[in-house]
Amino acid sequence: MGKKSETTIQTFLGPQTTLEGTLTFTGTVRLDGHFAGNIESEGGTMIVGAKAVINADIAVHVATISGEVNGNIKATNRIELHVPARVFGDLYAPVVLIDEGVVFDGKCSATPSSTGSDKARK
Repeated sequence: MGKKSETTIQTFLGPQTTLEGTLTFTGTVRLDGHFAGNIESEGGTMIVGAKAVINADIAVHVATISGEVNGNIKATNRIELHVPARVFGDLYAPVVLIDEGVVFDGKCSATPSSTGSDKARK
């Protein structure tokens, strides 16, 4: 049941939505429209729908991308790129998953978090 609360979408921006600025949030946000600016959340989950076009740097806990992102993505937990995702920017996360068929143009840095490294040493 704890898993269900993590995936409950608190904010949804539909395909006809266009926003510019800085989006700061907690919980889970799903974008299916157009967004330009910056997106950040210390512990949140960002879901980018297949029809979304995002022109922003993203810094979140988990990023699940199926649409287009023009900007760097940093996640403290994981980044997932699913078809038909198109990502033009760099990826930084302890875990990065890229499905076959995804368009990705950038650098990828998948280094375990320091807490994961500490556990592995013990």
